[in-house]
Amino acid sequence: MITRKDIVIDGHPVLRQVAQDVPIPLTEEDKKTLRGLLEYVKNSQDEELAKKYDLKPGVGLAAPQIAVSKKMIGVHFTDEDGKLHSYALANPKIISHSVDTIFIESGEGCLSVEKDVKGHVPRYERIKVQAFDAEGKEVLLKLRDYAAIVLQHEIDHLQGILFYDRIDKEQPFIINE
Repeated sequence: MITRKDIVIDGHPVLRQVAQDVPIPLTEEDKKTLRGLLEYVKNSQDEELAKKYDLKPGVGLAAPQIAVSKKMIGVHFTDEDGKLHSYALANPKIISHSVDTIFIESGEGCLSVEKDVKGHVPRYERIKVQAFDAEGKEVLLKLRDYAAIVLQHEIDHLQGILFYDRIDKEQPFIINE
């Protein structure tokens, strides 16, 4: 089981590496890692389990955050329409996106970033993501709003990008038209 002690913190070199593609079909080890990422975010949202295992709550976790430089993510959250999004994805990539951008007003956070970084993180409002599930089956997701933001945040980890890299350093709260 992945716990807080397994999550690497900003400054660890793996967080700035471009992760490797995962061979499909997945090895048993890669399947275990992928399921572990999803299990962590699910467990971290359960107040009892989070307290018992010292889990920092989160909605997504990427393999580089546990020092595994492979393109794998786990996400588990409910969007603004009440729809549950629970995915363990290998080799996720954005294959199309909107021109319009959005951001979370209160800013983004990250299990690997302990400091509080203020500012707007511009994200595409709508994205289409192609990936593979733990069984090696191709998955195509059309996401918008909060769901699109969460997936973009996790996919950024696979490219060695942290959310605060996207904040305008000169004007962190600028709203682009």
